[in-house]
Amino acid sequence: MNNNNTVTIFLARLIGVFEILIALSMLMHKQAFVELITAMLQDRPLLFFISIITVIAGLAIILSHNIWFGGALPVVVTLFGWAILLKGLLSLFFPPEVMISTLDILRFEEYFYLYAGAPLLLGLYLTYAGFRITPQTIL
Repeated sequence: MNNNNTVTIFLARLIGVFEILIALSMLMHKQAFVELITAMLQDRPLLFFISIITVIAGLAIILSHNIWFGGALPVVVTLFGWAILLKGLLSLFFPPEVMISTLDILRFEEYFYLYAGAPLLLGLYLTYAGFRITPQTIL
């Protein structure tokens, strides 16, 4: 059994279940979630702390799993790590005003269900693939 296979399966399961739980929470509490995101972006110390945690999480995934071959699952896990790192870096270096205007540009509240559906679909795929695949199945 290859160590990369084990890491891919672990991260797919971890990220998948996490994304499902977050998406379901978003879908169950739409207005509270919209208000939470807006308030969080206006709280500089909280935003800084979350940015640091996000950068650490992205780096942890990338440093342990920067795999660009072997099928869709390892590549999706790697892309997720890079996306998390990029998100953390953007929120770390851009002022909160830019982040808030980005919510407006993306029409976050208007397309909320699309933004909640994306992590749900990602989570379902990663959870399914992570629990279905055995370490020997992945290259």
